[in-house]
Amino acid sequence: MKTLKNKIAVALSALFLMGVLAGCNKTFIDTTYAFDYAYVELPNGTVVEGKVQSWKDFDDGDQIQVTIDGKTYLTNSTRVILVTR
Repeated sequence: MKTLKNKIAVALSALFLMGVLAGCNKTFIDTTYAFDYAYVELPNGTVVEGKVQSWKDFDDGDQIQVTIDGKTYLTNSTRVILVTR
């Protein structure tokens, strides 16, 4: 009887966890961390593109920092496209 209760508790815990994670805008296991190329739209409408030297996103908002050709751009993530070639 105790084994059945444990199985039910584990199943309910898994369902609860799945429900909580479904409300998140994050991938539980994200395996893509390396990007080769980026397009960054500047406020004046021009687009900077080039090989990505580094990039960083911030957990507390939608900002992203991308370094292309030694220049670092801090912008909204909606203005950046990161590409893996």
